[in-house]
Amino acid sequence: MDVLLFLKSALIGLSIAAPVGPIGLLCIQRSLAHGTHIGFISGLGAAAADACYGAVGAFGIGAITRHFVELATPLALAGALFLAWMGLKMLGATPPERAANAVDPARALPAFASVFVLTLSNPLTILSFIAIFATLAGGSPLSATSATLMVMGVFCGSAAWWLILALGIATIRHRLDARAMRWIDRIAGGCLLAFAVWQLLRTVIA
Repeated sequence: MDVLLFLKSALIGLSIAAPVGPIGLLCIQRSLAHGTHIGFISGLGAAAADACYGAVGAFGIGAITRHFVELATPLALAGALFLAWMGLKMLGATPPERAANAVDPARALPAFASVFVLTLSNPLTILSFIAIFATLAGGSPLSATSATLMVMGVFCGSAAWWLILALGIATIRHRLDARAMRWIDRIAGGCLLAFAVWQLLRTVIA
């Protein structure tokens, strides 16, 4: 049962990560511009944020849940502004030279942190995890072991998706020249700006 619970949670983590949104677009662009490692490390930022929200939901930390839900609007606004800033930065970026295979620590930490913060800007994700984990548990209170397995499963499933995505992008990355990369940066930056405007409008109207 423990293995089955872990696998179910991993599938949930993968399904949450897989839809292409601003996070996926950002990780694709970074994989193309800076290499597989940076793209994957960026994805790990999203996986870590999902695991944090999953932990709050799995362990039933009601006070933290209520606190994040109360902060939903300001966090969403901050996330939209951060997303807009990243989009503008991408629009004006000059495509770098082909990245080396080695990870640059100076680039890796900001890549992880920026996606982690951006993913945390949607605190209502906690409510989704609470509902999902309650369904998996069959309505019974989760034990500490089960909750831990679920959180680990979500992280591993999400991380697996980002690894698959980064490796997939690696197969086409070296076929792109500087001109193609400039267009990719512009399109990705424009899409991030569109996502930011949509999130701002949705938050203000709501």
